[in-house]
Amino acid sequence: MIIDVKRLLSYSLLFLIVLLKPNTATAQLLGSSKTPTEEPAKTPEDSLGRRTPQGTVNGFIKALGDQNYLRASQYLVLSKRSYRKTAERIRIAKTFQQLLDQGGTFSPSSIISSKEIGRIDDDLATGVDLVGSISTDRTAIQLYLENQSDDSQPPLWLFSAETVEAIASADIAGEKTFLDRVLPAVLKERKLGNVPVGHWAVVVIMTLVSYLFARLLVFVIGFLVQKFWKKAASEKGTAVIDAFSLPIHMYLTVILFVAFTQRMGISIVVRQRFSIIILTIGILAFLILLWRMTDFVSMYTRSRMSRSGRISAVSAVLFLSRTTKVAIVIIGIIAILGIIGVDVTAGLAALGIGGIALALGAQKTIENFVGSVSLIADQPLRVGDYCRVDDIKGTVESIGMRSTTLRTSARTIVTIPNGQLSASKIENYAHRDRFIFNPIFTFRMETTPDQMRYLLVELRSLLYAHPAVLNSPPIVRFTGITADALKVEITAYIEAVTFEISQEVQEDILLRMMDIIEQSGTSLAYPSQTLYMARDTPMSSEKAAAISETVKKWKENSELQIPKFDPKRVEEIKDSLKYPDDGSFKPKEE
Repeated sequence: MIIDVKRLLSYSLLFLIVLLKPNTATAQLLGSSKTPTEEPAKTPEDSLGRRTPQGTVNGFIKALGDQNYLRASQYLVLSKRSYRKTAERIRIAKTFQQLLDQGGTFSPSSIISSKEIGRIDDDLATGVDLVGSISTDRTAIQLYLENQSDDSQPPLWLFSAETVEAIASADIAGEKTFLDRVLPAVLKERKLGNVPVGHWAVVVIMTLVSYLFARLLVFVIGFLVQKFWKKAASEKGTAVIDAFSLPIHMYLTVILFVAFTQRMGISIVVRQRFSIIILTIGILAFLILLWRMTDFVSMYTRSRMSRSGRISAVSAVLFLSRTTKVAIVIIGIIAILGIIGVDVTAGLAALGIGGIALALGAQKTIENFVGSVSLIADQPLRVGDYCRVDDIKGTVESIGMRSTTLRTSARTIVTIPNGQLSASKIENYAHRDRFIFNPIFTFRMETTPDQMRYLLVELRSLLYAHPAVLNSPPIVRFTGITADALKVEITAYIEAVTFEISQEVQEDILLRMMDIIEQSGTSLAYPSQTLYMARDTPMSSEKAAAISETVKKWKENSELQIPKFDPKRVEEIKDSLKYPDDGSFKPKEE
């Protein structure tokens, strides 16, 4: 038997593969549907960091700082002719740096897009970003970055051909910056961080000069404001000036520093490093202004609330002020983290989810806070008011941020959440300008018509004559005959400051009305449901005859004040009664 060596080796190799990879072989033999997942293709990294506009600008400035102009030229879209000549590439990069030092500026690094697609919220075409500008006496160039790759290739952001052509053709022969002309050679040759030492020294000096000059400008502005603004010397005016002074000082310092350093020709490498600090100071100035304006508004609002007696609103103003300050701090931290390059997107998303969870968990607390704000804004009740909330009557003792407390007539304390209180029916008795007087009298069936006429006239005369009854015409009407009585309804309004005084007046009127009823010779009827076991007092025939004679005279003289009173008669009897009546206790007035 002849053994085929090649076939034997192939079988042995297959057997070894099966032994080394049993899972794979088993899966293939069993027809398993599991297949290894394919990882998505990753965009290869660019050694120069040109995948994003931010990376291109940072890499270009670093190359300029290292004076590696060949490396810097790789961030530019060069023509084939210029790219072949090393000297031309170096010349264009040096020209670019010189123009930037003379009057160029880049946007702060944190503002330049760090995404591969660039900015999409500007008015430029997709794949084109504006990252800075150059403005000198002879040149004005906009610095554009352009993505040189199509959709099938990784992005590659370079300074556009139009920008590079404008820089290459710029005439800078003989032009020197102010620092190049005044700094000695030693300060220009010795370098710190790839920047001449003289530039760092000038930055320190310009910082101090900008601060002092800005302080002088703030003093001049404050002097002019106090001279031309009439309310500048008042407490409100002084608070407004103090709130704006420090933020304006910081803004002016930043503006002057940027203007001075750009005009003097300080290296773009230094200025770009300081751009983050400058932007941070600007944001801090704005946040300080918001903080101080919050204090001013809080102080002014609290003083107004205190003067108007709205003490309960002070706590709400303090709470809103503190909440605003917390929001200012959070916004400031997020803004500063974004400036220094920290990606806050995930943090904002987590904060939003946490806020939703917190809002759901503190739903009742938020409802009570909103209810307290509504109570303070609408003022349906105040501390000290006697009111009724649904079925609860009491005097308001306090209005807090979560709840309101009422003290009932039983001297108990009822606590009502503000969310529930704002949705309840509130009847406030403290703001009544008058108190209704509305008794209903029922007279005996034996009452004669003349006696009823007498009662109608005299009862109304009493209301007209009483000084504590409002001048609006009182109503005294014979409204019906029931099964066991004659009904008379009275409606008038008592003018009093408090409920207690209105009760005193009502008591006096009722007593006087009882006198009139007794004089008429009739009496009040007892309800038919009441079994009254007593000797009945007979009606006085003499008094009835006298009343009939009185009413007869009224009719003969056309003086019966029914159904309307004669205005002359009203004027005659108006405020003619003594109140309190003779014999009543009268406290001595101080």
